[in-house]
Amino acid sequence: MDKKDILVDINPKSLSAEAYRVLRTNIQFTNIDKTIKSIVITSPGPGEGKSTIIANLAIALAHNSKKVILIDTDLRKPNIHKLFGLDNIKGVTNVLSEDIEYVGIIQHTDIGNLDILVSGPIPPNPSELLGSNKIKLLLNELKNEYDMVLFDSPPVCLVTDAAVLSTIADGVILVCAVGQTTIENAKSAKALLSKVNANILGTVLNKTVMRVDHYKKIGDYYSYYEGIKIR
Repeated sequence: MDKKDILVDINPKSLSAEAYRVLRTNIQFTNIDKTIKSIVITSPGPGEGKSTIIANLAIALAHNSKKVILIDTDLRKPNIHKLFGLDNIKGVTNVLSEDIEYVGIIQHTDIGNLDILVSGPIPPNPSELLGSNKIKLLLNELKNEYDMVLFDSPPVCLVTDAAVLSTIADGVILVCAVGQTTIENAKSAKALLSKVNANILGTVLNKTVMRVDHYKKIGDYYSYYEGIKIR
């Protein structure tokens, strides 16, 4: 996983980038009666593409004149700093455990309107940190400063972190990969989120393969990330 996966910024005219813009639009209209300002993105298991999805979604939102902060709360296997080529010396773990102000740790990107709060050092107690009152206070501050707060969280079927975060966020998106996520795992993920009354906005079906006969003859197929499926 590296910068080449940030399709919205590198190749904005691709079908993949357009799929992220569709995802952005669907999120904006999914809850008409309630403004969605904070979203947790998770997956049933590892390697299903949640970090790539959330990074591209963050860029798509920023391109739409939204002030966005992307927070890496996968405190066990962080990836966001790698995607954006940032250092991971200090991050959200420092804010939560050392009472450090987030303002001095946030890293600005060369993409207008997009800031990043990396994970920081991997702590011995990720679930406890993410379940503390400090994360709620941090989110409230960030929602006053940003139009959208995005959390990249660990797989929900492996650890409790995503479920814990979903109790304070406005919504959750579940990333499932074609040929990888089993029906049983998808159902288990949904059940775990529903158990804590998470607001499941929908599912992103990742690693799909679509024909491009009606777009452009580049080959038999074109692989891209499909947009959100609202239930």
